Order: sequence, then C-alpha cells, then structure tokens
Amino acid sequence: MKITESPIKGCFFMEPMVFEDERGLFYEAYQKNRFDDYVGDKVNFVQDNVSFSKKGVLRGLHFQRGNSAQAKLVHVIKGKVLDVIVDIRQGSPTFGKHVKIELSAINRKLVYIPKGLAHGFLALTDEVIFAYKCDAYYDPKSEAGILYSDPGLGIDWEMAEDSLILSEKDLKLPLLKDLDS
Repeated sequence: MKITESPIKGCFFMEPMVFEDERGLFYEAYQKNRFDDYVGDKVNFVQDNVSFSKKGVLRGLHFQRGNSAQAKLVHVIKGKVLDVIVDIRQGSPTFGKHVKIELSAINRKLVYIPKGLAHGFLALTDEVIFAYKCDAYYDPKSEAGILYSDPGLGIDWEMAEDSLILSEKDLKLPLLKDLDS
C-alpha cells in the first residue's frame, strides 16, 4: 500500500495494491497491523458505516466531540466523491485549513482521518456507496459540524451551489469561528 501524509498532520491518503485479472480484481482495504504501522498509532475500529447518496448530495462537515471523537478510515465502493477534511484542532499549525481528494471506486483511494478533524463529502456520480470505519461509537449527543459553505474555510466544492442537496440539519451548522472549543 502506498501511503502519503496529507498537508494536515495525521491525515493520510492511501492507495492499496490492486490485483486484477480476467475474473475481476482484489485489494486489501484494511489490515490492522499494517495500518497501525502506517499511521504510527494503534487504532481500534469499532463501527463500520455505509451511506448511499445520489449526485449532488453533500454530507458534512461532521465530527464528534469529547470522549466520542472519532478517527475514520473512509473509501468509496461505488461512484465518485469529492472528500474534504478540515483541521479543527485548537493550536494546530493547520487549524482551519482543509484538504480535498477525489475518492472513487476506480482509484480505490482511502483516507485516514484522525480525531479532531471535520469531514464531509460531495457525491459526484449518480450513485455513490461510501464506507467508513470509526474508532468510537456514534453518539448523537456528541455530534457536531461546521457549515459546508463557511467563507472562512474557502472550500471550493467544485459543483454549482444550486445543484447541491443538503439535509436541513447540515444547512443549520455553525461557522468554524462560532464553534465552542
């Protein structure tokens, strides 16, 4: 597996080795020992989530607070997304900065997102199946987020605003500057 640390410390982009032949293909998306060696930490994933989205659906920017904060390993099983990660760790040299990466069933890239980062994605194809592992259980009392269009973040979602489909809840998220620490 090829692994590259993103400009945000602790956030890694991963490209698995893919084995293809006339039958199809195979790749290892996760193997605990190798993964822990790559990220330099022992991560204990406890929950797998899958979402289905249609083109234009934007989910995020989400995170969980406190003891329920989650590290995630994300990838796309079907379709293509624009994946966005924002550093919200107070005191981090990249606080308020974001990175973007295209994840797809074709490029098979994965992203490891450590605790303390907000995450969102935009479905770029008609059907998207997005999967992610979490190292803490979902806790509705700890969920939080940042408005996707926060001008302080300057994220170009690369799709016309009137094409985006967001939940009412995501449309009411605060700006980063208005978050409680």
